[in-house]
Amino acid sequence: MKLNAGKTALVVGSFVSFMHFVWLAMVWSGLGQAYLDWILGLHQVSLSIRVLPFNLTNAVILLVVTFVAGYLMGWVFACIWNRLIKGK
Repeated sequence: MKLNAGKTALVVGSFVSFMHFVWLAMVWSGLGQAYLDWILGLHQVSLSIRVLPFNLTNAVILLVVTFVAGYLMGWVFACIWNRLIKGK
C-alpha cells in the first residue's frame, strides 16, 4: 500500500502537536509538575526538574515547532515506506 506523503505528514504533524497541546494544558492547569513527577517515578528515576509557569508565547512556539518536526518525520517516513514497498 502506497502512502500519500502529504497526508501522512499532516497526520503525524497534527498528532505530535496535539500531544504537546495536552502537555501545555496540563502545565496551564497546574498539573504539569505532578504528572512529570509521576511519570519519572514510574520509570524509577529521580531528577530535579521544575515545570515553569505557563507562557503563551512559548506555548505557541512549541506547537509550531512540534507540528513542523512531526510533519517532516511523517513525510520522510512515507517516502521511505513508498520506496521500500516499490521493490516488492
